[in-house]
Amino acid sequence: MKVTVVAVGRTRAPYADDLAHYEKLLRPYVKLESIELRDDADADAVARRVPDRAHCVLLAIDAPARDSVRQAAWLEERRASGRDLCFVLGGADGLDLPRADERVSFGPITLPHQLARVIVLEQLYRAHRILRGEPYHH
Repeated sequence: MKVTVVAVGRTRAPYADDLAHYEKLLRPYVKLESIELRDDADADAVARRVPDRAHCVLLAIDAPARDSVRQAAWLEERRASGRDLCFVLGGADGLDLPRADERVSFGPITLPHQLARVIVLEQLYRAHRILRGEPYHH
């Protein structure tokens, strides 16, 4: 499965190291592509970077949240569908993306966007470990 993460804004230290860590941990599970757009990228610029046939997930604070077990089940459903995945993270002002197949949240708290990118990868890694029945302690 290919996973694309499209994010408005560049990742800097200390989050860049965390992203690299989870990118490395995810290598056995998925082919990962990260796309960073300029801070002023609008919805049209973002939409152009979403792969055509990918299931597009927009991160939004007001969307439903899933726990880790439900996230793993959701990931298995996505894999079974045969479609790749694309996660989209807007900039500081959020993003409305009509092209999104669904919206998801990490809960009602506000996170720095760079940290939210790390959490996307961490949750993907955790879901893969859950699906394989492997322990998660990273």
